[in-house]
Amino acid sequence: MAELKTKQTEASVEDFLNNIKDEQVKNDCFEITKMMKRATKSEPKMWGTSIVGFGNVHLKYASGRELDWMKIGFSPRKQNITLYLLSGEDLKNPLLKKLGKYTTGKGCLYIKKLADVDKKVLQELIQASSKNTRSPG
Repeated sequence: MAELKTKQTEASVEDFLNNIKDEQVKNDCFEITKMMKRATKSEPKMWGTSIVGFGNVHLKYASGRELDWMKIGFSPRKQNITLYLLSGEDLKNPLLKKLGKYTTGKGCLYIKKLADVDKKVLQELIQASSKNTRSPG
């Protein structure tokens, strides 16, 4: 079985965020960091070279594969800010209807900027996701 490439590192989250060239994205990422830290009561850690993660969870898949992963996290990507929050169940969360402008992918919520979403609703989603982290099927 291939080894997981994305692992927690000792790299500086603050240095990573300060190196974001787009000021709006940088400011949004610092704010998301505060929101996720508040929800998880965990310090942010770098996962790989571009993901900021919070908390740890040991996942065990039905296939028998096991790995350590973050509870929640985010990554500033070229097209958007990717938030690693959602499981299949979370996609049914009625809060999403109140969130604002976003898209979703498998386990991800994509936003262009924080101004596009209701920050209180986002905080609630982050809070719910940090409590609902569970092993996948």
